[in-house]
Amino acid sequence: MPTIIPFPARYSAFAVCVVGLLACIAFVLVSPHLWLAWIGVVVFAVLTGTGIHDLRQARHAILRNYPVIGHLRFLLEFIRPEMRQYFIESDSEAAPFSRAQRSLVYQRAKGEPDNRPFGTQLNVTIAGYEWINHSMQPTQLANHDFRIVIGGTPQQDGGHHPCTQPYNASVFNISAMSFGALSANAILALNQGAKMGGFAHDTGEGSISQHHRVHGGDLIWEIGSGYFGCRNDDGSFSEERFTANARDPQVKMIELKLSQGAKPGHGGVLPAPKVTPEIAAARGVPVGVDCISPSSHSAFSTPTEMMHFIARLRELSGGKPTGFKFCLGHPWEWFGIVKAMQATGITPDFIVVDGAEGGTGAAPVEFSDHVGAPLQEGLLLVHNTLVGVNLRHRIKIGCAAKVITAFDVARMMALGADWCNAARGFMMALGCIQAQSCHTGHCPTGVTTQDPLRQQALVVPTKADRVRNFHRSTLHALQELVQAAGLDHPQQITAHHIVRRISDTEVRLLSNLVMQVQPGALLGALDAQHNVFRTYWPLASAESFQPVTQGPQGLVSGFAMAA
Repeated sequence: MPTIIPFPARYSAFAVCVVGLLACIAFVLVSPHLWLAWIGVVVFAVLTGTGIHDLRQARHAILRNYPVIGHLRFLLEFIRPEMRQYFIESDSEAAPFSRAQRSLVYQRAKGEPDNRPFGTQLNVTIAGYEWINHSMQPTQLANHDFRIVIGGTPQQDGGHHPCTQPYNASVFNISAMSFGALSANAILALNQGAKMGGFAHDTGEGSISQHHRVHGGDLIWEIGSGYFGCRNDDGSFSEERFTANARDPQVKMIELKLSQGAKPGHGGVLPAPKVTPEIAAARGVPVGVDCISPSSHSAFSTPTEMMHFIARLRELSGGKPTGFKFCLGHPWEWFGIVKAMQATGITPDFIVVDGAEGGTGAAPVEFSDHVGAPLQEGLLLVHNTLVGVNLRHRIKIGCAAKVITAFDVARMMALGADWCNAARGFMMALGCIQAQSCHTGHCPTGVTTQDPLRQQALVVPTKADRVRNFHRSTLHALQELVQAAGLDHPQQITAHHIVRRISDTEVRLLSNLVMQVQPGALLGALDAQHNVFRTYWPLASAESFQPVTQGPQGLVSGFAMAA
């Protein structure tokens, strides 16, 4: 008796397509004028051809085992983020921003009411919940336009070219996002919104493009290791080209980028096909040639050289506030920079601390997830170190990383920041839906693409209004928090005002949980100081970013900066 090999069920869909094709062909032969039969022939022929291709290809095992219907798996995988975002995820589930956070930005950007009925949706009994203590005597403030002056603090030595053009900045500004990472229309809308709202727009390391100049909004010019906009043909720093851009009245501050939170210590390459004439003109690089962004600077190699470079930038800019941005890595490198400030008498006008939770257009997963200190730890160490060497009054501190709400701003100021920057918050104000396709060029809202057709979806005047509205509404909410706390300015918020739940039965002031250093405490013996200072301060040198010694036990311990 012959062996009967059962037809595998996994080929059923393919078999249906073959049978359907044969049936439709039969109908055509019988009734050649029946148009539905011809449509059936075309459809089933395509499906049958797809099945044959699936059986012959060697790339996908699923398609070889499940011809035709296996494509359903890839379709569902493709639309999974949207299905999850719209139908599955909860309002408080962050990935990286929760629906509640995104909705708040959208409401404020559109000028819609952002009040919420029926009480908080947060679990106030869970560990990590935080709040700001209110006063029995709230203040009444005239407006929400909170500002700080950056620069203008006298240097110890007048020969180090002090800042002569201080900038009166908002406490909430647009963080660094380059043209190229963002579309032309996105840059236009951000800068117009900044102009309308009276706040600053950081250019990102891609330099100042023609789109940054159209509306005349205040610019913070970020200079990365590629020296885009101020480079010689060999990629080295050009004083002449820097001066030409830096002295533009639209440029209010100069920011030297050492690293960014999402990928600290990682350089980058903009592939040649993406180096369009517009991008090439902004960056000062050849069209159609790979654009290299090194992982470190060539203009200096030691903390002392870095301080002299900052002083030189300030001089060439005509005395504009000059500082640097970085994500905290090895503590001794940061301490070496501080020791260079002490040794040279040169201090930056500001420092921007970027947290590891910050965003980027594209970064290796390991860098996004596991490289760099989170904002809280980085900000605390920077603030406390400057306090400990009596330099804090001369240097303003900004910060960036997942700042969305007024409470986010208040909390960062309680930890030592003078102002906050936001990137993804303002992207959402432009219409970003967190599709997380920034690196593909297929951004559905036209925010992060160079595709001219996709960019048309982003209407500049409308989105500029939304950028201004988001900024204004966030600062209005900050005003209400400051008033409720009985204060006159957000800079008066300290860690004593913020309470954090530790467990079901215990809460503590943030001031009792985070490191706090007394003024001048690092100028003497370190015995009573936090372990991070006892361990790493002796290793730091103004003349090298490398540790002075290699004590193995010291290099292993002491990095729990917020313990």
